[in-house]
This record gives sequence, C-alpha cells and structure tokens, in this order.
Amino acid sequence: MICEGKSDSVVRGLANGTEPPLVHRLVARQAAAKPDAPALISSHQWLSYGQLNQDANRLARRLRSAGAGPGSLVALCLPRSTALIVAALAALKAGAAYLPLDSGDPSERLIYMLEDSGAAVVITDFAVSDRVRYARCATLVLDEQWETIARLAPEDPEDQVTPDCLAYVIYTSGSTGRPKGVEITHANLWNLVSWHNQNFEISNADLASHLAGIGFDASVWETWPYLTAGASLRLADPDTLMSPEQLRDWLVACEITVSFVPTPLAERMLDLPWPAASKLRLLLIGGEALHLYPPPGLPFEVVNNYGPTECTVVSTSCAVPSRALASGLPPIGAPIANTQIYILDEQGKPVPPGQRGELHVGGASVGRGYRNHPELTAQRFVPNPFVPGTKLYKTGDLGWYLPDGLIAFAGRGDTQVKIRGYRIELDEIVAVMNRHPEVAGSAVVVASTADGQSQQLIAYVVAEASLSRSDLQGFLLERIPDYMVPSTFVRVESLPLTSRGKVDHQTLPAPDTDNILTDQPDLPLSPVEETLAGVVSALLEVPSLGMEDDFFLLGGHSLMATQLIARIRDAFGIDMPLRNVFERPTVRALAAEIDRLSVGKLENMQDKADEVPDSPAKAHKLDSPPFAPAA
Repeated sequence: MICEGKSDSVVRGLANGTEPPLVHRLVARQAAAKPDAPALISSHQWLSYGQLNQDANRLARRLRSAGAGPGSLVALCLPRSTALIVAALAALKAGAAYLPLDSGDPSERLIYMLEDSGAAVVITDFAVSDRVRYARCATLVLDEQWETIARLAPEDPEDQVTPDCLAYVIYTSGSTGRPKGVEITHANLWNLVSWHNQNFEISNADLASHLAGIGFDASVWETWPYLTAGASLRLADPDTLMSPEQLRDWLVACEITVSFVPTPLAERMLDLPWPAASKLRLLLIGGEALHLYPPPGLPFEVVNNYGPTECTVVSTSCAVPSRALASGLPPIGAPIANTQIYILDEQGKPVPPGQRGELHVGGASVGRGYRNHPELTAQRFVPNPFVPGTKLYKTGDLGWYLPDGLIAFAGRGDTQVKIRGYRIELDEIVAVMNRHPEVAGSAVVVASTADGQSQQLIAYVVAEASLSRSDLQGFLLERIPDYMVPSTFVRVESLPLTSRGKVDHQTLPAPDTDNILTDQPDLPLSPVEETLAGVVSALLEVPSLGMEDDFFLLGGHSLMATQLIARIRDAFGIDMPLRNVFERPTVRALAAEIDRLSVGKLENMQDKADEVPDSPAKAHKLDSPPFAPAA
C-alpha cells in the first residue's frame, strides 16, 4: 500500500511549474513589510524584523569576504541565541548553506564534522571558540568582530541561489563509527515550511518557542516557518527545560501559541494541570515513539510527527485524539504535502494493510544524500520504482497501515535507537569504544529502566582488568556527545556470537555487582553521603556508585533530576533547587549542599522561635493556605 500527501495547492510556488520561494528572501519581505515587528525574543534581548534582516545582511557580506558563497558551507558553533538565528540567515543570504553544531559536543567530534563537511567558515563566539580552534577552516568569532561587521552595508545582497541549492546540512549518528552529514536543499526546506504554515494556519499573530537542541533537525522546523510567516520566535533558556513543570510555566508565562517539545518531555507534560487561559494552541511532538494519548480537556491540540533527518524533519503528521476516544498506541499520521510513504517488504513490494514492512519516503521532502559519502548515499537513497526518475529514502523504520489509512510505528529494523529524542547508531559507540587500547571488543544494548519510563545504554566490553569505568567514560566523552555515553559498563570474557558470527545480544549477561566495571572504592565520608548514595543508586538502578560519580554519566537526565529532588526532599526534608543537580552532579557535592541547606534551615527555625510577639496584636494568624491565589 502507498500513501501520499496532498500535492495540489498545498505547496505554493510548486504549482504550474513555477519555482518555490526561498526562505531568506521571504524573511526579507517580512522585514520590508513590517520592520518594527518583533522577530526574535530572548530573556536578554529582542530583535525586530528590520534589525534581524539588516544584521544578517551585514554578516552575509562579511561571510562572502571570508570565502563563503554559492556551493559552500558555513558552520554555526554557537549557543541558542539571537546571534545563532542571525548567523543562519546570513549564511543563506551569502548564498551558502549552514551547518548547525552543538557547541557542547566534544572538540574532536566538532572538528571531524567541520573537516568532513568541508565547511569554508565556522561562526562561533569567544566562550566556545577554543572547541573549534584547530579546525582547518576560517573562524569568525562573532562577538570579537561585530563592531567591524556592524559598519557593513545593511541592504539585501544579491544572490544566485536556486531551489536546487543546499540550504543546510545536519549531522546524525553513523553506523560506521563517524557521524554523517545530511544535505537538504532549499526546495526540500520550502516543502516543509509551506506545508507547516498552511496546515497549522501560522500567522503574524503567533509566538512560537525555540527549544530543541541546536544540532537536532527540529531546530530547523522551529525557525523558518515562523520567520517566513511574520510570526515571533521566543528562544528558551537552558533552565526552561529542567522539568516538565518549568517548561509548562514558561510556555504559559510567555504566552507561546505554538511549541515543539520532544516526545519524552511532552509525555510528562500532558498529565500536568494547564490553565484554561493558556495561549498555547498547538503542541507539536516528535523525536521518539509516542506511548500515550493526551487526557481530555487540554486547552491545546497535540500533534504527533514523524520523520528522519534525511527527509527534512517531518514526513508524517496527525492530530492525536484524547485517551477517552482512542486505544492502542498513537499513530504517526499520514504523509505531509508532496510526500509519499511506501511500506515495503524485503523484496521491495508494497505490503497489504495491517502487515509490517519498512517505511520508505518519497517526494519533495527527500534530501540530496550524505555529504561527501556517495557509497552510503547509494545504500539509503535508492531509485523509486513507482515514480521513475526520483528516489526513495530507506528509513530502517518499521510500520503498518491502520484501517483508517494512518500509519502505526513498529520500531527499528537495525541497531539505530532514539533516546530522549537523540538519534543514536549503537555501532558508532562500539566503533569509538573499540579504539580504546585496553578494549578488545564491545557491544552496546538499550534497556528500559524498571519504571519503564526511560531507556539507558549498557555497554559490554572485553577489556583488561585494569580498565576502570571512569577511564572508559572519559575516553568516550572526548569523542562522542554525553548522551551517547553508556551509563553502565559490563566486563565480559568474550562476546557471545550467533551462527552467522554476529554478537548475540540475547545471551549477553545481565549487569550485576560482580560484572559491572567500577572504579576504586570511593566510600561515603558522612551519614548524609551514605543516605544520598542510596537514594541515587535506587533511582538510577546502579548497584554501586562512588561519591564522585556524575549523576548524568550514570544515566540520569533532566526528567530524572526532578525525581531526585523529590526523593531528597523526602529523605532529608530539604527543598533543594533543581539547578543544584546540574551544577553539583556528584553525590559528594550534592551532600555538601544538603548540609549547607540543613544548617540554613535550622538557623531560620531558631530565628523564628526567638521572635516572641510583644503583644497579641503582633501574633500572626494564617487565615488562608500559604499558596492561595491572589484575589
């Protein structure tokens, strides 16, 4: 069975053979029409459309003088900020494509992506410039050079960009042991933008959030639809994502109308109480399979989305009904505009409704391929037998058609996984781990935590007895992002193999106190450390841990950090700020903070006890609950 999205007038500019518009020119058009309207808003500043366009024009001229232009690539190694959006727009105005890089990635990985992509220029700032210092391309440190850039001409530069030119490149985890860059053209991008703006009725009255990871393709989706429609973007601070409650409060307080939230975080937000007066009308989710339906009565619509990076962020989409109206797992939807989904068997033939097969994507959203990797491109971007002259992208994802024509997701057919929204090739972790001089072989599996609410990576290593967990973790952290570093390492004498010579993951032993890779004993120095170690060990399901072990390297993440705060409150009677877990992620550092807060609490109680009223008139009587809403 083949399912196809609408292709009539949904994508303006493709009808009647006319060329689609380009996003940077549409932003310039918005700036000309309403230069004083807010385009970008952060906690520190805001830029009008006129300022955004003029700053991008100036930077585009500077990029051209540095060698960027048609056919070239400009890398962006910046934190989330107005400068990041200005830089992306400037790259497009210079005629180049842009490559967003997560500035928190290891330096070795950043430099590999810069050199593998052949980037002509990397835009960074002083705070993170050391991470790309040794890359073999021009470096533009934005905050150091802005005074000079600001003197350049603010008018729109001419460009020769066409829809077939590259718009951006984003790297994803690679099974070969190295990440690979996906090339997306302006035509691909416009298909996404036009579908999004028409399907969700985006207008200049909307205020959208920008909170996805910079190196995650959802950040593309969070940017260009809104800026081309004249809407405003509100950029989230890191604190916003620390808990579902904080994100909800931020969305409500900022009066966000449309927001994308990665599925794992969104699932926890759906059961929170939401004020009826919330301005949020659309909660867009994606990145992992959705496991639940929203409760009835939410003041906004929940939309589930699916799509590989190779196919311009979104390939299928659908509104999710409330759990009172549906059963089974939520579907991933139907194809977006000008996109076809083919569910094929191993012989490449369409499967009947209800039968599982591999999802293949065709149409206007399919990207060009992998940058500088033609063999890998040929493996995944294959000729489309149903539409000669076009290509299909083999996703590796499995699914089937439901009776209503929507598509159900059935997981992966290979070793690629999604954890907390991040796409990870387990073979990449294995390849990097095997480079350690004391590792003779390894395997990585994904296991669910006991509560079933999250997943963790477990590594099996054939290694020398002298190898410690911290040694191996440190080796990996220098080469791959922290979300790819396993939380548990199990030492094995050898890796069990199948009859075909592949690792038999089904017969790998379960982690226990006898086989887990550990460091030298790092014993508690106080009762607080001992109690806290038990709390963290139980939460993370780690049999043993040291006082200097990092909560996040043991498998913790922001959602589990909120659970840790609750357990600390129960164990010690202390209300600890969530930020402390991120700033002091070891047991020893958190225990010291508990001691400090406990002393402060006792002193405060003593001060209150010493405050004896002079007369009954000074006595305080609580007439209402302490958190009662103001009148």
